[in-house]
Amino acid sequence: MAEKRDTSLSSEAVVPTESGAAHRHAELVTVIDEARFRYHVLDRPTLADGEYDAMMRELVGLEQEHPELRTPDSPSQKVGAELSTDFASVDHIERMLSLANAFNAQEMAAWNERVVKEVGTAPAYLCELKVDGLAIALVYEKGRLVRGVTRGDGRTGEDVTANVRAIKGIPSQLTGTAEHPVPDLVEVRGEIYFPSAQFEEFNAWAIEHEGRSYANPRNTAAGSLRQKDPRVTAQRPLRMVVHGIGARRGFAVNSQSHAYEMLRAWGLPTSDRVKVVAALDEVLAFIDYYGKHRHDVEHEIDGVVVKVDDLALQGRLGATSKDPRWAIAYKYPPEEVTTKLLDIKVQVGRTGRVTPYAVMEPVTVAGSTVAQATLHNQDVVKRKGVLIGDTIVLRKAGDVIPEVVGPVIELRTGEEREFEMPGECPSCATPIAPQKEGDVDLRCPNTRACPGQLKERVAYLAGRSALDIEALGYEAAAALTCPDAGEAPLKLEGELFELTLEKLAEPQMYQKARGKEAAEGAQELVPYFYTKGTKAKPSAPTKTTVLLLEQIEAAKTKELWRYLTALSIRHVGPSAARELARVLGSLEAIRDASVEDLASVDGVGPTIAQAVVEWFAVDWHREIVERWLAAGVRPSVPARAAGPQPLVGLTVVITGTLAGFTRDGAKDAAQAAGAKVSGSVSKKTSYVVVGENPGSKAEKAEQLGVPVLDEEGFRALLAGELATAAEPDEAAVADGPQAAGSDAASAEAAVDAAADAAADADEEIA
Repeated sequence: MAEKRDTSLSSEAVVPTESGAAHRHAELVTVIDEARFRYHVLDRPTLADGEYDAMMRELVGLEQEHPELRTPDSPSQKVGAELSTDFASVDHIERMLSLANAFNAQEMAAWNERVVKEVGTAPAYLCELKVDGLAIALVYEKGRLVRGVTRGDGRTGEDVTANVRAIKGIPSQLTGTAEHPVPDLVEVRGEIYFPSAQFEEFNAWAIEHEGRSYANPRNTAAGSLRQKDPRVTAQRPLRMVVHGIGARRGFAVNSQSHAYEMLRAWGLPTSDRVKVVAALDEVLAFIDYYGKHRHDVEHEIDGVVVKVDDLALQGRLGATSKDPRWAIAYKYPPEEVTTKLLDIKVQVGRTGRVTPYAVMEPVTVAGSTVAQATLHNQDVVKRKGVLIGDTIVLRKAGDVIPEVVGPVIELRTGEEREFEMPGECPSCATPIAPQKEGDVDLRCPNTRACPGQLKERVAYLAGRSALDIEALGYEAAAALTCPDAGEAPLKLEGELFELTLEKLAEPQMYQKARGKEAAEGAQELVPYFYTKGTKAKPSAPTKTTVLLLEQIEAAKTKELWRYLTALSIRHVGPSAARELARVLGSLEAIRDASVEDLASVDGVGPTIAQAVVEWFAVDWHREIVERWLAAGVRPSVPARAAGPQPLVGLTVVITGTLAGFTRDGAKDAAQAAGAKVSGSVSKKTSYVVVGENPGSKAEKAEQLGVPVLDEEGFRALLAGELATAAEPDEAAVADGPQAAGSDAASAEAAVDAAADAAADADEEIA
């Protein structure tokens, strides 16, 4: 058998006393039920066949001697295991209430004021994440799970016991400790959820095997829990987090946090993102933090639940007919909404990829107004099953690109129509096709002369992961390369450093018409880089235009790696560019290097090396570099450290936000000390440095046994106080992936990580 455990029961027959027969019978029922469930549902047996048969014989013998023990629930009266359920209605022992909601700080302050007024003091509050899952109540008697019931209407729910037992992490038997022994009875409240990281993978499987995709983790969790066959539920990666106690007998509890301590001691899955605070400002700080970090959690959340911690005060506050007065849910702005799909259009990206995107009725989602969303390619449009004219579900997780989840089929009228991918580039009308056999994406091969591709490349080179020219945003890039009227100042990005005020005088772009006589929605052509001009005041460069030219001039001495990134060479993101710049030292040297020379650079390899050589083999590509150099571009290269380099031969991965370093600063410090800085964790990694919000890299380090350092440990490493990766100083190694770091989120880290991961990806609709 695959698994072994100590059942604390002998498989040899025993002769119990009259008083011990019922106890022995109960023990056998527990072990046999568990063994059946693991064998038939989970396919992970815990007992050998001989052990199982011996226990069954003993059970039957006891029931023959004591007929009163033979009940319909006895394993002797059932064939196999319980493999399906009809979801019978079951009353909760204690009613499950809902929660009142707050949507801003003012409403939270008003709730806090009511609480303080009622109890006469400022109470301690327990803050926890509001899991976007399926509410469940588990009933344990003498530590044994006897029932799992959905919320239902709060009084009556569906019996999903068999399915609940199939979920990993939910114990069939509570453990208990000397301080917190197993209770006589406890009704545990919690949420069943579908882990966010596994949802996309599951959806890919569902599309392949079921021909459909699922809308979101919450609905998928609900559907997975309500499967008629628990074996299906067992195959889904469902998890649970408990957050409260309902009915109870055989123990006392004095606070919400005390209850969580007990739940954890009994072996139930509790959250480690729970905090007891003393004042409203700390509550709001907790809410604000997870508002920024809600996508760093392993499950979906839609807010924060705040509870009065003291149970005696909870009793004084009482409840309304539907929700407790001692708790409230702060709801974050919704991330999933519905809107009308008005059209599907296409755009061309900086590497020529032609991408369909959705044009929608503007809708507010995750705190911002969205009117467009990428659809990636024609296969994705078909897979999502959306038609032009559909009501669609739109999702925007934080600051990422908005995603069309799928159509609301029930609202179709019959007037919807299918999208057809065009055969030509939307910018230059060149026929589009896959770049190589087997490619899903269609590309425009007119790389040099396509205005759309040039616009995207210019916008990219001005971005934070390249030359970081703040005044050169997407609209300015469009005005430079393909204005609505007037001559385009840029025909090639090589002309960037040749721009003058005179060259910027012609481009005009359509903008919203202004003035009292302007009609609603009307547009007018106006100079983009100059003021409109009047009889009294002639047109002149705007302040932003003057700033743009100043920033372009200042960019002439930016770091070499930024220039290399700005060239839009496939596969070359900031990390590879840093390594090439560090080793080769100039654009000319990189241009003239062979594949072998480039591939020998740490962290580059043959694929990137080949891409660099192929890029510089193109005449007009070399022209870009030559014109930049002729215009006075002199990229800077940090001087090599003259002192000792204690990290030579070590590979370091840096993840999360460090209080004393920017992301680039941490990389530069490690590289100056001789280390190779990698973007991924492997068995060859010497150290993983973690800050606030470390993400999956810290978890992988823990799995692989790679030493994990916090910021203090990182500084010790840079100082040469940790001699080798094989023998790290334990005092400087962080206790797992939760190493100390900054409390602030790092937008810069997110930008750089995205640039590294998708160096050759096109810019899409944001």
